[in-house]
Amino acid sequence: MNKILEAYNKTNEFGRFFNMTYEVVSPGHVVSNMEVTKDMLATPKAMHGGALAAMMDAVVGVAAVSVSSLKGNIVSTVEFKINYLKPVFLGEVLKGEGTVISEGNRIIVCKGEIYNEQKELVAIATSTMNAYPFSKM
Repeated sequence: MNKILEAYNKTNEFGRFFNMTYEVVSPGHVVSNMEVTKDMLATPKAMHGGALAAMMDAVVGVAAVSVSSLKGNIVSTVEFKINYLKPVFLGEVLKGEGTVISEGNRIIVCKGEIYNEQKELVAIATSTMNAYPFSKM
C-alpha cells in the first residue's frame, strides 16, 4: 500500500464510523464491505438512502484514489449520481465494487455497484472525481 492510501486509512473517520472495509484489487478496482446497522436505518427495517450513498461515494472514491495516488494525488468528488434498485435491510452485509472507467490528468470518472448478500444489485452509480496534489490535503 502506498503512503497516500495509508494516510487515507489513518484519517478516514467517516469510514470507521460506518465500519467500512475495502481492498484494492488492482489500481482502479476496489471491493468494499459494510454491514447495515441500526444507526443506518430510515425505517425500523430499511436502510436510509443517504447511508447507502455514503458507502457508494467511498467505494468510487477509493477506486479513484487507488489510481491518483500513483501520481501523488488525492481526490475529491465533483459529481455523483446514484440509482437505488432494491431496498437494503438491517443486518445485511453489503459488497461494493468501484472501478475507474476514465482517468485524465485531473478528472477521473468511476462507476460503482453495491450488492446485497444474495448477490442482487441494490445500487449503481457514476462519479466524477477531481485529482489534486496530496500536499494540499
